[in-house]
Amino acid sequence: MKPFHPLAALLALGLLAGCANLRSADAPLYILSDPSDCALHPDTLLVMLPGVHSHPDEFVREGFVRAVQDQRLAVDVLRVDAHLGYYEKGTFVERLRQDVIAPARARGYRAIWLVGISLGGFGGLVYAQERPGEIAGLVALAPYLGEPAVADDVAKAGGLRSWHPAAVPPGDDRLQRETALWTSLQGYASPSASTLPPLWLGYGRADRFAAPNGLLAAVLPADHVLTTEGGHDWAPWHRLWTALLPTLPLPRCAP
Repeated sequence: MKPFHPLAALLALGLLAGCANLRSADAPLYILSDPSDCALHPDTLLVMLPGVHSHPDEFVREGFVRAVQDQRLAVDVLRVDAHLGYYEKGTFVERLRQDVIAPARARGYRAIWLVGISLGGFGGLVYAQERPGEIAGLVALAPYLGEPAVADDVAKAGGLRSWHPAAVPPGDDRLQRETALWTSLQGYASPSASTLPPLWLGYGRADRFAAPNGLLAAVLPADHVLTTEGGHDWAPWHRLWTALLPTLPLPRCAP
């Protein structure tokens, strides 16, 4: 598969001020670690992927790491600086595999979860699509799901259950990749959904991505979807994370 370049779509949606802010996609990825404060050698890892304008430090500032610790979960956390440059260069999936997932497996983690916000949610879904079988679970908060064209087609068809992907014109790599992503998400509406990593979805009801997120929500179990007031910002994301976290099938430390 050719690498996906979402820069033009993100510019069109107003998520970027311009290309001048695009950072270099250096190797390896910059990673920050937050070990469990109640388990010495957890076998479960949460990998947090930031949004388009975010730095991984914001997961600490906005209380995401503290929420994990407050729940006394026997999990370690890695915050990964997987910024837009990696997506635009087409190296996001390979860098995440080489710099995060493969080393984590080598260190003994048996269950690896991806937790992504906005662009990070998109990244988690794309990684699960392109590297099947590697991820134990996904949490996507207000995920970017591509330009409106494919989502509009899904909506016009009456939802993912009844949608049939249209043929993509040759040479339109972006549309091809976005169609492939939605096709993979359609798997959650099929009997084979049990072969996909379980997915939890949360978004603000006034979020700019609420409509496409709602199309995905319609094929997920009701207890895997949560909405809240607000738009595309940290306040609703924090509410969603703290509400979803206790429901996730993650190991807990001994009382």
